[in-house]
Amino acid sequence: MTVRAKKHLGQHFLKDESIAKDIADSLTLNGYDDLLEIGPGMGMLTKYLLKKDIITHVIEIDRDSVEYLQANYLNLAPRIIEKDFLKINIKDYFGEKQFAIIGNFPYNISTQIVFRTLENRHQIPEFAGMFQKEVAERIAEKEGSKKYGILSVLTQAFYDVEYLFTVPPTVFDPPPKVESGVIRLARKENYSLPVDEKLFFKVVKTAFNQRRKMLRGSLKSFNLSDKLREDTIFAMRPEQLSVLAFFELTAKIEQDGNRD
Repeated sequence: MTVRAKKHLGQHFLKDESIAKDIADSLTLNGYDDLLEIGPGMGMLTKYLLKKDIITHVIEIDRDSVEYLQANYLNLAPRIIEKDFLKINIKDYFGEKQFAIIGNFPYNISTQIVFRTLENRHQIPEFAGMFQKEVAERIAEKEGSKKYGILSVLTQAFYDVEYLFTVPPTVFDPPPKVESGVIRLARKENYSLPVDEKLFFKVVKTAFNQRRKMLRGSLKSFNLSDKLREDTIFAMRPEQLSVLAFFELTAKIEQDGNRD
């Protein structure tokens, strides 16, 4: 969700100043000098970010919003990027610098924003934002829950996730039909994987694509050896495995030599 009203995009005005301030205050601002707000709209969140000791950049694709920001936030104007975050080359704007991401994200692209963040994790030590509550809960969920899935495992492999607070529909105009949730991601000190990254992603996604099956069934496309298939981990279902257990599972498949 952004703060502007674009009903055809499922977006609504955030009208509660205290919520905007709480989102702006959710970042620690430690370990970086730059901050990128995605989808600032008319600047409800932006105005609180600009009060902080950080260099704030914004990225916005709506022309009306860009013109409003240029006219009302003159100091920000040189750092307004009129582009689609999902399509830009991060290095064109930040080089190799570390920067954080924040925003009230449109529901329809929020998970894509998370995956894009994971791709660029070496430059993004911190991330905070508002999602549809269900999505925020999935990102933060631990193993053993039906909400725990691909998004949970892949995000938590690289970041510590904290669910901060729930936002009711009443703070938006017009109010959406669902609640929202604000989360913060803090990059782990060691965010490199102990296993092959491409294989890890493939194992996680394949396992959860048939989440009701035991792993020996859902992962049969990996052509596991008979010996490996008898390993007790393959009698489990994916939602039972922690992130560390998925590392262990990937290592076993890697050592088995069957990746196809």
